[in-house]
Amino acid sequence: MITIKTPRELKGMQASGHLLASMFEGLRDVIKPGISTWDIEEFAQKFMKERGGRLSEQGFEGYQYGTCISVNHEIAHAIPRKDFILKDGDLVKVDVTCNLNGYESDSCTTYPVGKVSEADLALVETTRKAMYLGIDQAVIGNRIGDIGAVIQNYTENEHGYGDVRELVGHGIQPSIHEDPEVPHWGKAGHGLRLREGMTITVEPMIEAGGDWHIKQVTVNDPADDWVYYATPDHSKSAQFEHTFVITKDGPKILTLQKPYDGYEKYIPHFDELTD
Repeated sequence: MITIKTPRELKGMQASGHLLASMFEGLRDVIKPGISTWDIEEFAQKFMKERGGRLSEQGFEGYQYGTCISVNHEIAHAIPRKDFILKDGDLVKVDVTCNLNGYESDSCTTYPVGKVSEADLALVETTRKAMYLGIDQAVIGNRIGDIGAVIQNYTENEHGYGDVRELVGHGIQPSIHEDPEVPHWGKAGHGLRLREGMTITVEPMIEAGGDWHIKQVTVNDPADDWVYYATPDHSKSAQFEHTFVITKDGPKILTLQKPYDGYEKYIPHFDELTD
């Protein structure tokens, strides 16, 4: 079911998103060659606990951890690992959901680790821009397909990358996954019409090798049969995600990270809203 959020819900989600964005800002100083992906999990857990938040992915559909951490060819949903040590040239995707006082937010950032090739940096920046191009289409009266079409055209037609089909954005609140599904590919003018007050995520996952397919990988642990997703050709991938609300003034991002330079139009201002 798709719900239109009240001013009280939007203010709660804004606070949750601000906390989550602050955590991602803190990770900029944490992620470097020599740390394990488990160190990222521990930082996120401590950060949220100290500020009254909760990593709401933990326990969702049997998932044991608070973060999903996918490196290089791993596209999404990989687990944090004590024996996975980051090195120069890695691309690490950190995907986290946050619950603060009952309000959810969801975001993902790709961090280049140490010295990264120009080709990999181009993949990261193209994926980041694709996300914002998609978000820009989320205006009242447009359709879901408008979001996916612009992302697909930019990543596949203009840059020759692969735009993952099987993993999609989604509605959010009161749970972390709500209707509608938000594909990152599609036809402009098709799909559900967007309405003021809808809260959704856009989270393109882009493959450097040009293939949009994914393969399933099972965690090699007798105590955990969790499945994550990787590129079939072992090429690297990148992902970015924001939670945002559709307003009469355009999309307003609830998980926007500082610095805001160049992104001021996405800043939400709900302080004066009343139910």
